[in-house]
Order: sequence, then C-alpha cells, then structure tokens
Amino acid sequence: MEVAKIENVSRTYKIGQLETRALRGVDLTIQSGEFTALVGPSGSGKTTLLQLIGCLDQPTSGKVFVNGKDVSTLNRNQRADMRRGTIGFIFQFFALIPTLTAYENIEMPLLLNGKTPAERRQRVNQMLEAVDLVDHSHHRPDQLSGGQQQRVAIARALVTQPALILADEPTANLDTPNGKLVMETMVRLNQDTGVTFVFATHDPRVIQYARRVVTLRDGVIVSDGAGEAPGMELMAAEPKGVA
Repeated sequence: MEVAKIENVSRTYKIGQLETRALRGVDLTIQSGEFTALVGPSGSGKTTLLQLIGCLDQPTSGKVFVNGKDVSTLNRNQRADMRRGTIGFIFQFFALIPTLTAYENIEMPLLLNGKTPAERRQRVNQMLEAVDLVDHSHHRPDQLSGGQQQRVAIARALVTQPALILADEPTANLDTPNGKLVMETMVRLNQDTGVTFVFATHDPRVIQYARRVVTLRDGVIVSDGAGEAPGMELMAAEPKGVA
C-alpha cells in the first residue's frame, strides 16, 4: 500500500528577484512499512521533500499524495487536519514543551485529537514503555538527556498511531551512544508496529540503519536503492564515525 507518492514535483522559493529551485521534477513512492532515508548534502532538497510529504509546504508544480489523498492543493487548515490524523514528526531539536513532563508532552497530541482521559492514559503509558521511559514519565525536558528527550519525541510522534513518521536529522544533536539508541528505538518500533518511517539525514551513522536509501543532489533523485537492513550484528555494533 502506498503511504506517500510524489509525482513530477518541483519546488521553487523566491526571495525578491532571486529564485532557488529546491526540487526539480521529483518522482517518489513510499510503501507502507518502509524504513527509508532521504540523503544528500545540504541544499540537495531532502528536507524540502520531507516537508512536502509532511504537508508543511506545497509544491510549485506536481502532485503530492498522502494515504491516497492529493494534498497538493489543500488549504492550511486542511493540511493541519491531515498532519494531526496521519503524520507524526520527529525534529532535530526535539521540540518538546519545556514546562511539561515527558508524560504530558506525549499526551498533547491526544488532547488535540479529543481523546478521553482513559484513552490518553492507556496510550501514553504504552508509549512510555515502548521507548523505555516509564521511570522518567514525570521529568521535564531539562531533567532528561538529549537521547531521552528524542525518545520522548518519538513516543509523541507515534502516540496517535499515524500512518507515517517523518524525522528530520533525528540524531544531529546527539552524541554517538545516544544517536545509536535513538536509531535502534526507531528500527524496533518500525518492526513492531509496521508504521512507515522516512527520515532525512546526511549522517553515515544514521544511513546505515535504512532499508532503502534515496539520494538527492541539486533537487533531483540521483539514486534509489535498498539499504542494508539492520541485522543483529549491526544493532550490537558501535556505529561508524562520520566520514
């Protein structure tokens, strides 16, 4: 089943008289259950592509489908509805609310979706257990390590049971051990829940976990192939340093 489909998409940004073509006629299909990396150097278009799939932006031309629905022409409110019900996000800087506990940060999307207290309690506790943070549920972000904060963000992204999780440089602000733990958590949740993960990165330590690697350069896809599935040897090994 197709979770996302990009058809001949271009995205051009204008600042005064200056035009920047971030994407140039890109075609891409993401199937349910994938664990896919969008890779490339800065300016390659990978983050722009992620934002289009996440309904955070609209293409200049072409079409974007999410869960079979053409989201290219949706207005701002309609795109927000699509994000709230279908897509979870994991950001480079965690984006947790500093005055809320881990439990409350994870609970927030359920509050916005109108879930009952009992539904929220059950689902949040499930996610805390899934990311191994039950003992830290009442800690605020400033009482958590970077890796723990990112695992709270992963739990928050998954708590609404979305069809698709999008992660932008999910380990960029983490040291090697915490980055490894975060990636292993994402791999495990992908395998356990079947939810689709697509992440943008230029970090070789992250790319090695992908089962599919889509490489962009200058706004076009230059390669699209199977990555090396993370087996037991990889999960146990220390990740390679940045080249």
